[in-house]
Amino acid sequence: MFIFERKVLMRISSKGRYALISMIYMAQNYESGKFITLISISEKFGISKIYLEQVFSLLKKGGLVVSVKGSQGGYQLARAPQNISAYDILFSIETTLFESAEETVPQSSPSIEKTIRQLIFDNLDENVRKTLSAISLSELVSQTAKNSEAQSIMYYI
Repeated sequence: MFIFERKVLMRISSKGRYALISMIYMAQNYESGKFITLISISEKFGISKIYLEQVFSLLKKGGLVVSVKGSQGGYQLARAPQNISAYDILFSIETTLFESAEETVPQSSPSIEKTIRQLIFDNLDENVRKTLSAISLSELVSQTAKNSEAQSIMYYI
């Protein structure tokens, strides 16, 4: 008998991925106190400025960034990187990902409906929330630095 392991992949949208990338970049520059422009993020990562405007509108609405208009303007994190989680970021962007699962058979079989909600959907929701909440933006910055160092090691023979 063969047992195939299947990975369950969450489908994070481009907006969610770009939000994570942008927030890591902003956290890397947090100590400077400078405002980061969308143009600089757009050029660094090759992301459409118009698309970033949509992303940052949601991040601002979620209370994760603040903005200043004008020649010295741009965006900054609303709080320190250690106080922002991956959950905070994705919750601001991925509105449909964190919606409650729709009921499937509440009228014809409420006991089955309750069972799948309790044992599957509620557990899944809680585990996703716990996992993403445990990852701070400062941890993402640290891991990015480690990955960068690992890539820059050269071996000579």
